[in-house]
Order: sequence, then C-alpha cells, then structure tokens
Amino acid sequence: MTAENSATSDTAIAVTGDSAPRPGPRAERGTLLAALGVVAFSLTFPSTVWGLESFGPWSLVAVRSVLAALLAGGCLLALRVPVPERRHRGGLVVVALGVVVGFPLLTTLALETSTSSHAAVVVGLLPLTTAAFSVVRSGSRPSRTFWVAAVAGAAVVIAFTVQQSGGALSTGDLYLFGALLVCAAGYTEGGRLAREMPGWQVIGWALIGALPLSLAGGAVALSFEPVRLTAHGVIGVVWVALASTFFGMYVWYRGMAAIGIARASQLQLAQPVLTLVWSVLLLGEHLTPAAPVAAVAVLVCIAVTQRSARPVDRAPASLLER
Repeated sequence: MTAENSATSDTAIAVTGDSAPRPGPRAERGTLLAALGVVAFSLTFPSTVWGLESFGPWSLVAVRSVLAALLAGGCLLALRVPVPERRHRGGLVVVALGVVVGFPLLTTLALETSTSSHAAVVVGLLPLTTAAFSVVRSGSRPSRTFWVAAVAGAAVVIAFTVQQSGGALSTGDLYLFGALLVCAAGYTEGGRLAREMPGWQVIGWALIGALPLSLAGGAVALSFEPVRLTAHGVIGVVWVALASTFFGMYVWYRGMAAIGIARASQLQLAQPVLTLVWSVLLLGEHLTPAAPVAAVAVLVCIAVTQRSARPVDRAPASLLER
C-alpha cells in the first residue's frame, strides 16, 4: 500500500537557471526547522553512549521507543487527532520500521564497539542515501549541481571514514551501513506523508504503531540485560526518547515538507561535524586533525546544495501553519 499524494500536483515548483526566485519566508522557516532537527539528531550518538551506561542495547531501544510513544500518544489524544486514513498507513509502517525501530537498534548495536565520532562520520552518508531514495519514491529531480555537491560531500565522508578506521570495516560499520538504508527509507516516506499531515503526527502515529513491538521487546530485553541506573544513563535515554525521536523528527519532517526531501537531507551533512564536537565535549573522545578539514569541505557542499537552482517537493502552505 502506498501513500498517495494529492497535494503536490498544484504546489510543486521547478525553476532553472538564474531566474530562480529567492527563497520565501516559508522556505526559510522550513530550512530552520530541518536544521533544528539536525541539531537534535547530532546529540543522538553521544546520548546513546550515555544511555548504554545504564541499559543494554536492546532494552535501551525499547525504552526510548516506549517513552517517545507515550509522549506522542498523549499529544494525539489531547488534540483529538483522528486516526490516519487507510492510504497513509503503509507509509507509516515504513516510517516505524525505519526510524523508530531499525535505525535506533542498528546504531545502538554499532555503538557497543564503535566510537560516537566514528559512527557519526559513517552516518554522514545518510543525506546522499536519502536523496537517492527520494528520487525513486517521490519522483523528485534535483539539478545536476545538486547531485555533484551531494556526491562530493559523500566522498568527503567516505574518505574521512576510511582514514579514521585504517582502511578496515568492522562489524559496527556493517550495522551502520544497514542503518543508513532503513533510515533513508523512513525519512523519504515520512517526508512524503508530511506533505499531507503535520510532521509531528507522522512520527507520532509511527511511534504508536511500533508501541506493541517496543513493549514486547522491552519486556524480553529487560529480563536478560541488567539495568544500572546512572545520571548519564538516565539523561541519555531521556534525550534520545524525547528530543531525538519525537521533537527532532517533528521539526525534521516539517522542514522536509517545506523545502523538499532531497534538499533537506543535505543539511544532515553538518550532522557528523556537530556530533564530533559533542563527542569531544561530552564523551572526551579525541578529535583528529583531519576532522576540521572534513568539516569545512562538508559545509561547502551544504552551501552548494542549498543554492542549487531547482527546488523540489514543496508542501502546501496550510501544512506549514499547523
């Protein structure tokens, strides 16, 4: 079952050349919202490392999902939001499997053996992966300049990763690459749904849909993974549950609805840089000399993609006011 889109046919904007208009207030607001999502996501790996001080990987993922679902459910109930239409439910399943279950679980398993900074750089490939998914799924067609800058950013990330890992990929890296695929699918489908319903409802209903699995998984995981509560552990799980999973996804999907899936995804090229900073400040990880060079190169790629001349996947103005 696929989510049909009746909103984009009259609202999609495609312009080329030097005649492209300057971004309007809605586009600027969409960029800001997507950027807030990136900031929230950039703290996910350090917070997960903290959370692993108190929980095992499986129970940590289950607890974060349950807490986020309780918050989302409370908001949906308080505002009397109707159940999603049948045509939206298939897309919500993809979002749930991708960003509520798959990505958190695979990255948490990876962080048992990988550092937060290393994981951040590998997951820096997510913007290019998401852009590719959006082309296939939503039919968007970014400009050639967009793709050149996106591939260049991905090349920087790959080179940095290989340099940091000494040319060898670990089991943790395999988990991370798997996380890239499932998260890109969830982002793309969520971005499509956010053009027809508010972004917070997209992630809210995805969390509710995954709640039975989260509760069952948590009951099993907590029975064989010991819990040792620490201040860092509690702060970590609360952040990934409420900020990364709910608030971050809310502003991220709303931003994608405003400026397009592929273009918003390029803002995430800044996420590895931010996570590197948090990893040093919060976890005391060592920042290599290559990191500032990679950071500058990635930021240049972001600037190019944001100035490329073909905006895609605009959302109706009414959605941006919700």
